[in-house]
Amino acid sequence: MVALPFCLMMFAILELGLVFVTDSVLENATIEQGRLIRTGQAKDTGMTAALFKSGVCARMSIFAADCPNRLTVDVRVIPQFNTAPPDPMAGGTFSESGLTYANGQPGDLVLVRSWYKVPLLTTFMAQGLSRLNDGTVRMTATTAFRNEPA
Repeated sequence: MVALPFCLMMFAILELGLVFVTDSVLENATIEQGRLIRTGQAKDTGMTAALFKSGVCARMSIFAADCPNRLTVDVRVIPQFNTAPPDPMAGGTFSESGLTYANGQPGDLVLVRSWYKVPLLTTFMAQGLSRLNDGTVRMTATTAFRNEPA
């Protein structure tokens, strides 16, 4: 009688821990790859959105296996730090149509955003974490910085 609720609670705790680990790994991978833009290395090597995405995936350690299919990136030059970029999750669906990639010039303000689609096994976790109508969960990592001078 007590075994089923206990097992469900233990499974939920493990899955929540996995969500936190995924979020931490995504955040660190986005910041580390964004550093290549901030220092000008991305511009010097002609980095594209696909190369940036593969670099983030390479830094995703244990989550790198299916990363190219689950990760979406947006790198854009912004005029001010308080600029609100378009939200690809607005309206309950994830739309990649407004996402861009730009390394920027020295001194530019750059916003780097990554979304990673997390597969959850429990539906009650997905209901609590999802903003999308289809119930999928996307972890988001964001970093903003000013490119270093040349």
